[in-house]
Amino acid sequence: MTMPHKPTARSPYRPTATPTLGVLMLKTGFPRPPGDVGNPTTWSVPTRFRVVEAADVASVVKSGPLPLNLLMAFIDAGWALVEEGVTLITTSCGFLVTAQKALGEALPVPVVTSSLLQIPQLVAGLPQGRRVGVLTFDARRLSEAQLAAAGAPRDTPLAGLEEGRELHRVITQDLKRLDARAAEADVLAAGAALKAACPDLGAVVLECTNLSPYRATLADALGLPVHDLVTLVETRLGGRRPT
Repeated sequence: MTMPHKPTARSPYRPTATPTLGVLMLKTGFPRPPGDVGNPTTWSVPTRFRVVEAADVASVVKSGPLPLNLLMAFIDAGWALVEEGVTLITTSCGFLVTAQKALGEALPVPVVTSSLLQIPQLVAGLPQGRRVGVLTFDARRLSEAQLAAAGAPRDTPLAGLEEGRELHRVITQDLKRLDARAAEADVLAAGAALKAACPDLGAVVLECTNLSPYRATLADALGLPVHDLVTLVETRLGGRRPT
């Protein structure tokens, strides 16, 4: 597949003096509470958002890489953020890890598409015999393509939200109301299932950016470190590390 190049009509990149985050957003309308990447209060630095109009949950959350037309839409939206002066770009969906290489090559600022990118470093830092597991929006759709793009082991343990009663339903149907307690219960149940299925679990990565509001509660419940896109991006930005 031939990858697109920087459009010749683009203006020169002029980064702002202050670290500024750009977030490529899927086109969604469901609530984004504090802690979610789509909530401006989540971040320690100025943040700009750009909705990729062609990208909804159904078109992105699937096995395999993005089709070329959708990848082009993300690159165009990324350039719009670049022209606003952002110094780092991230996304609102961990499945976009398959676009990491293309976006990184097309854009002149660092790109962090997914929390899954930190798995290799976390694996290397764990004691021998311990594993990194992934809590994902939908374990039926997270495939070897996403794991390979992140450099994660093919046998990375997975658990998903698809059996839950609230968060998966709200996101899939793009509903306007979210029961935060029920959503938290879904995350805790999925985390417990992951730990039960993987007794040698040493750390957890939250693939889905909509799980971040529940990260601290899940870490307490599991007694394990839990990492997400917010922790990864804030580290790259040199900002605060969320507790």
